[in-house]
Amino acid sequence: MKSKLFKKILVANRGEIAIRIMRACRELGIATAAVYSDADRSAIHVRYADEAHHIGAAAPTESYLQLERIVKVAHDCGADAIHPGYGFLAEKPQFPEACHAAGVTFIGPPASAMRALGSKLAARRLAAQNGVPVTPGSDAVEPATALEAARKIGFPVMLKPSGGGGGIGMKVVESEWELAAAIEGTAQAARSAFGDATVYLERYVRHPRHVEIQVVCDTHGHAVHLGERECSIQRRHQKIMEETPSPAVTAEIRSAMGEAAIRAATAAGYVNAGTVEFIFSDGEFYFLEVNARLQVEHPITEAVTGVDLVKEQIRIAAGLELSFTQSEVEWKGHAIEMRINAEDPLRKFIPNPKRISRWVAPAGPGVRVDSGFGPGSDVPPNYDSLVAKLIVHGGDRAEAIARASRALREFVVVGPATTIPYHRAILENSDFRSGNLSTRFIEEHPQLIEDARKLAEDESPFDYGPDPRHVAAAAAAVASLVRQ
Repeated sequence: MKSKLFKKILVANRGEIAIRIMRACRELGIATAAVYSDADRSAIHVRYADEAHHIGAAAPTESYLQLERIVKVAHDCGADAIHPGYGFLAEKPQFPEACHAAGVTFIGPPASAMRALGSKLAARRLAAQNGVPVTPGSDAVEPATALEAARKIGFPVMLKPSGGGGGIGMKVVESEWELAAAIEGTAQAARSAFGDATVYLERYVRHPRHVEIQVVCDTHGHAVHLGERECSIQRRHQKIMEETPSPAVTAEIRSAMGEAAIRAATAAGYVNAGTVEFIFSDGEFYFLEVNARLQVEHPITEAVTGVDLVKEQIRIAAGLELSFTQSEVEWKGHAIEMRINAEDPLRKFIPNPKRISRWVAPAGPGVRVDSGFGPGSDVPPNYDSLVAKLIVHGGDRAEAIARASRALREFVVVGPATTIPYHRAILENSDFRSGNLSTRFIEEHPQLIEDARKLAEDESPFDYGPDPRHVAAAAAAVASLVRQ
């Protein structure tokens, strides 16, 4: 079936998100073009697409960050739209501008909205001007002006770069004597990571939840929210597990947060899917930032609402109206996503890029696995360590937790060490099960490492391959016979 939306979409990304987008395109009857680096020549997303184009060496700066090269490939192969996925170029305003200049549709927000929201300071001001609560904070500070601003806010304060995300450069400053050195370190990290050394201060909330709202806006003036995602389980400001609904958010708070998120997005002229992030504490919420792209954790929102966010993105980019109204959005059940990374939690989460020798993904009711890897795949050291997202959906939170635990035990990944046992430990933790969460959950539960160590010894019933321990024992027995 030929799609009336687009003829062909180039996916300017890799791994699981590239495949996720291509699956939506295939269901819509849209042809897909992949791009790949030297490290991804044999990657699954390359084989899944209708066509694939080499764009450079393994380093992202030589391939997936080559904006002009990617846009030229799209133009030359006849793609009439580009989907950026997340990461890489997804939030660079130069990307939609280059697409427009080449006559290619960018599936995402306009460059003007990206620019309005790309600076956290500017986004805070915009939010406050439109009645969205923001944490007490400062404008841009330097060592000479920071102390007065910090005293006005009150210690402890959080020092943040204005121009980026991902927790890079963020630092909690407990006292006056730490401030000058912290500003220098954060500014240096910000300059290196984002090319912008601007930093500012916010009041530090000691035990907040990180709660975000999914918004979707079309070009016809319609904007809706799809509820919240609880993203408090973080390690070094990086999310590792998300769920929806939040155990702490009532229907009334959801409605208020949703309305605030829509005000923040529409004030910036936002179009397409985006996420407005808040900190939440003691029933109060405060604006953090807007992620002008599809989020890694979007599948849990899809699970509880039944809305295919990627298809909706494509429809909006094609100029169509939203396929639903706010009153038609319903939330059913509970969903949890676990980010399975090629990292060794028993060795301080050191990245563990290796070839996957065995891979058995879990299945059964309410289980979804988004991945760009399989048996025989190489996990390259050049990119993010994410190898899979395990998403479960249950009738309520208790069922979702039980389903997640079951699915994690079934998941077999042999080759690289992964965070699977660590996720199992989180799910078995009593504070997690009671919904007692904050962004400090991981640091306040160091025993999770030992719990994960014990769970790592638990064999999956679906691991049909030779157990390395049995192989070692057999080898020892043979060696003993040889010596005799």
